[in-house]
Amino acid sequence: MTTGRYIVLEGSEGTGKSTHAARLAAHLGAVLTRETGGTDIGARIRTILHDTDLTHLSYRAEALLIAADRAQHIDEVVAPALATGRHVVSDRSVYSTLAYQGYGRCLPIDELREINEWALRSLWPDVVILIDTPIELLERRMRNRELDRFEREDNAFHARVREGFRSMAAADPQRWLMIDGAASMEEVGNNIRRRVAERLQR
Repeated sequence: MTTGRYIVLEGSEGTGKSTHAARLAAHLGAVLTRETGGTDIGARIRTILHDTDLTHLSYRAEALLIAADRAQHIDEVVAPALATGRHVVSDRSVYSTLAYQGYGRCLPIDELREINEWALRSLWPDVVILIDTPIELLERRMRNRELDRFEREDNAFHARVREGFRSMAAADPQRWLMIDGAASMEEVGNNIRRRVAERLQR
């Protein structure tokens, strides 16, 4: 039986993760999912997390809600698919928590890792694709669209998030693939497919 691999796309808001995750999943014949909201229960949690009226949600409560979504997602979607030998492609993963709630919100990263190790049941992604895009380009892409709680954060927050992703990628090159998000959508997609094919052959 083919061994299923857990492949995730990461990056800041507006990098095109959702589009490229869908295209990669179709190319691989993989299960396509996302965090948050990859299950019915997770969709309810996502509604809370992205509600712009919730201006008083504490950062720790935010992190715990996301970990709860992740625990359900692993048990209901990711682990069962991998057990049958299918690849899973997810739009975001645990690394978004480390980038957003850790680097962005400045919560203790070691504590976030510990909480999420338990939520994941140690099932960390096998391949992480970082679509790295300059903040200035992302700002232009996000204009004229309705923004959620995370997208409305200031540039300093998004700069910390981007640096968090880049730091994690640099520290673990055997797991991470960095893709230039400033290229055209076609180029980005082609680069993702090529780099993932190379990694899966190892």
